Amino acid sequence: MGESYRLEDAARLDEELRDLVREISRAAAWSYRFSDGELTWSAGMAGLLQIEGADPEVIRQRLGDLISPMVRSAQARQAPESQSVEELFYTPSGEARSAFLRCTRTRYRGKDCLVGIAVEAIPPLSDELDRDVADRYRRLIEMNPDAVCVHQDGAIVYVNPAGVRMMRASSADDIVGHPITKFVAEKSRPSLFSRLSVANEPGTTTEPAEAEMIRVDGSRMLVESVAVRTSWHGRPAFQVILHDVTAQRAAEAALRYQAALVEHVSNAIIATSWDGEVTSWNPAAEQIYGYSSDQAHGRPVTEVVAASIDPATLLTVGGTTEAKHRHADGSPVLVRISAAEMSDGYVLVCTDETARRTAEQRYATVVNLLDEGVLIIDKAGRIVTANPAAANILGFREDELLGASPETWETFDEEGEPLPVAPSLHTRFTGEPENRRVARFERADGSSVWLAISAQSLTPEDSPPHRTMVSFTDITEPRAFRKQLEREATHDPLTGLANRTMVLRRLQAAMSEPGRTMPTGVMFIDLDKFKIINDSLGHVVGDEVLRVAGERLRAVMRSDEHVGRHGGDEFVVLVHEEADAPRLHALADRLRRRLTEPIMIEGRQLHVDASIGIVLVPSGDPRTPEDVLRDADVAMYEAKTRGRGRVAFFDVQLRERLQRYLELEQDLRAAVDHGELWLAYQPIVNLHSNRVAAVEGLLRWTHPRHGTVSPEEFIPMAEESDLIHSIGAWVLSTAVEQIATYRDKFDLDLRLKANLSVRQLEDPELPQAVDDALRASGLPAKALSLEITESALMHDPATAARMLQELRRYGVRLAIDDFGTGYSSLAQLLRLPLDSLKIDRSFINDIARSRDSEALVTSIMAMAHAVDLGVIAEGVENASQLAVLRRLGCDQAQGYYLGRPTPVHELAGTIEVANRRAIIE
Repeated sequence: MGESYRLEDAARLDEELRDLVREISRAAAWSYRFSDGELTWSAGMAGLLQIEGADPEVIRQRLGDLISPMVRSAQARQAPESQSVEELFYTPSGEARSAFLRCTRTRYRGKDCLVGIAVEAIPPLSDELDRDVADRYRRLIEMNPDAVCVHQDGAIVYVNPAGVRMMRASSADDIVGHPITKFVAEKSRPSLFSRLSVANEPGTTTEPAEAEMIRVDGSRMLVESVAVRTSWHGRPAFQVILHDVTAQRAAEAALRYQAALVEHVSNAIIATSWDGEVTSWNPAAEQIYGYSSDQAHGRPVTEVVAASIDPATLLTVGGTTEAKHRHADGSPVLVRISAAEMSDGYVLVCTDETARRTAEQRYATVVNLLDEGVLIIDKAGRIVTANPAAANILGFREDELLGASPETWETFDEEGEPLPVAPSLHTRFTGEPENRRVARFERADGSSVWLAISAQSLTPEDSPPHRTMVSFTDITEPRAFRKQLEREATHDPLTGLANRTMVLRRLQAAMSEPGRTMPTGVMFIDLDKFKIINDSLGHVVGDEVLRVAGERLRAVMRSDEHVGRHGGDEFVVLVHEEADAPRLHALADRLRRRLTEPIMIEGRQLHVDASIGIVLVPSGDPRTPEDVLRDADVAMYEAKTRGRGRVAFFDVQLRERLQRYLELEQDLRAAVDHGELWLAYQPIVNLHSNRVAAVEGLLRWTHPRHGTVSPEEFIPMAEESDLIHSIGAWVLSTAVEQIATYRDKFDLDLRLKANLSVRQLEDPELPQAVDDALRASGLPAKALSLEITESALMHDPATAARMLQELRRYGVRLAIDDFGTGYSSLAQLLRLPLDSLKIDRSFINDIARSRDSEALVTSIMAMAHAVDLGVIAEGVENASQLAVLRRLGCDQAQGYYLGRPTPVHELAGTIEVANRRAIIE
């Protein structure tokens, strides 16, 4: 590289540097470019370095070694913009020389570089001059604004006044004598000692570096330090210059933040000269206006934004305004402009409001079309915006709402109490949202409207009070509808009384009432024979009966709160704080008497009675409300079993009987499959031949756990359910098969008598089942006699008559069982295809001791014989009864005296005993 070129480069240095070069005799300029490491120098550099005539590469190497500390500090950004350093170097002859180097960081031809000078240091002075220089040096150190300290063998031996101030010490004594590590943060110590370890020669200077220092008061600061190897009282030491860069680094960080902010903010930031030419154009401006930075630079700002902008005028009116600019494609851009003055022009901040304005317009359109009321309330609690729906719902004009304070309006909760705090007030001062608070608002015209109110802060990040949006919906009609639905869900629509759900709630509330000491009485009421009214007169009449019954119960109790309809014809009455059973019984009787009063419906007088079960629920009762109603139901059924129209109290025995009933009913369903049912046969003696002429098949059940279960207990269970059909079919087929087999085995003309229940008479499949059983067994139809109780015939005479006629077609015999208990008439008997009747045992009990009983039996037999019906007497328990029956002309007899029911495999012995007893007079 030629000297002329280097001088040309030097000539282009900044004015200050050129003046400095002219003033210094033995000085040379240099520059270093960071991008590629190019090092240049001016004429005189070789002479200064004592290597005149040397190859340029040698000069480059020597100069590069001298400036390398400043280059590294500048690259690491650890040094200020300007640096100074004195460096030792050796001439080719081995003589030690020193050079003073100074540089500054700048940009040249768009490149980042260092430019500096190198000056030969002044040669040593004489002793006298040396003392004078030393004295001046000390004064310079003492007055240096940067902290200077000397440490030797790890301890501080000197600190200047600036160092005392920087370390916030009261005097140098707070610092001198202490280890230097006491004042250096732990994280900075490794790098500090590493740099000191390489400063082995006197005058060696460490590279500038940052370190965190600990002041005397414990606070911390960031410093830039340079250490020089020196001596102190003839021994090696280090002199350290400390410059507090805490504020500088903070400022640099702020500048970097601001630069990044300008680059990344969403607002256009445009710098202009005094005459309005664009000098800076950030990426957001490119995005908003559609021009790149290169396209915008140097052009008038009014041209690129397509609008007139006068920053000076704008500053006189507050510095902010709104305007319409244009995008590069011609589309409008709505902006808010802020202006500020700089040293060389103006800066404009343009916020794109296009989307917000569009959104606001759309929002306003949508809000105005909403059926929901919307209010915007400012920080002072005044309405600044109200949509038409809000005015309509609240009964105001829109202009009346603006400026009003909704927090002064009276609103009420669902109990009618004033709300202590308006929802908008709560949100305005706390920022917390309110969601669908239900309140009643009274309009100016006196009408009321129920509102579901929500409130939301529009400035949640700000401190209170907040701008608040309040929205509300008129729920007057939905609320009334919901109340109606709630009532329908908890009340019986027919009677208006509480339904089962509400009864359980009320009972639960009574049972769980704190401090309750008195029992609660629960009455379960069932209307007797209501089914007959409902089935015979229709549901309309039945519903009216239920409605009247509910009104009467309510009238006696004088409150809706104590009466409920459980379902069907069942009602529940709650009696609170009543422990006296006689008084509860008296109340139940009063309810019954009121219910039994005649009911006039459609000109017809109807009568109903009731069976009532009562449960007492003491304090602390562990039962659930469902358990209590179940027990009251059990007591009610007990009242029905006692003859209806009765009152019964619940006790544990009732529950046990019910549990047994339920268990047996379930077990009965599988009894046939498990082989638990079997047939016993009781002989029937012909009193004319004194021989057994027939046997009656009787169903028996041997339960695996309860043992023998009485027919009186399980037959009603079967009749109350559909089990009677399957069990009756099994009894019929089994009895027919067993007796057919027995007849064949002993060659006997033995007849079988089997019972039919009232439910079986309603089964249209019964005749076919009878025929199938006879065909399968081979038993002659005339050998089978089917017995129907007189009460079954009277239950539905028409149906019974049709079924008996159908059975007669198959050739079987038919008989009336338990005659005398069903109040049938002779005319009814004549219409039925009967072969015999069986006198109930209640007429036979006293026949040997009572003339009245004998006369009654005589009348029955005379009536039966008059219509060609055979007569069978059941319940013969002794020889006297048998003798009277034979004397009166009875045809057949049956009873324990003649033989008990026995299994088929023991039937032969039983028949033999019956034959023997029949002939004894």
